[in-house]
Amino acid sequence: MILGRKKTWEIRGHPTHVRGQIALIRGGSGLVVGTCELVDVVGPLTLADLRSNVGNAGPRPEELSELPYKKTYAWVLKNAKKFHSPRPYKHPSGAVIWVRLPGFKAERYEVGCEA
Repeated sequence: MILGRKKTWEIRGHPTHVRGQIALIRGGSGLVVGTCELVDVVGPLTLADLRSNVGNAGPRPEELSELPYKKTYAWVLKNAKKFHSPRPYKHPSGAVIWVRLPGFKAERYEVGCEA
């Protein structure tokens, strides 16, 4: 949904201090599928906040009966660009959210994103 520009918020259970261009992988694929800019973090959100911004977050309003996390944050994204051909990367052992991979245009990769 991010790369299709159908959502500009990635909903997470914690904030991040990372800002700038990041690359996106499809969870479990071992492939970088595109890039975007992480420009802000909003939250913690209330259920009303999330419902009023459902167009940014992706889910349909009827899917939001409760917050997905005890503390819910929106990572604000812009300028999503899908690669024509996904690029393989080596996943370091123990990495959960962020992976640093020098040599790519975007230095940090979000792990497990449903791009």
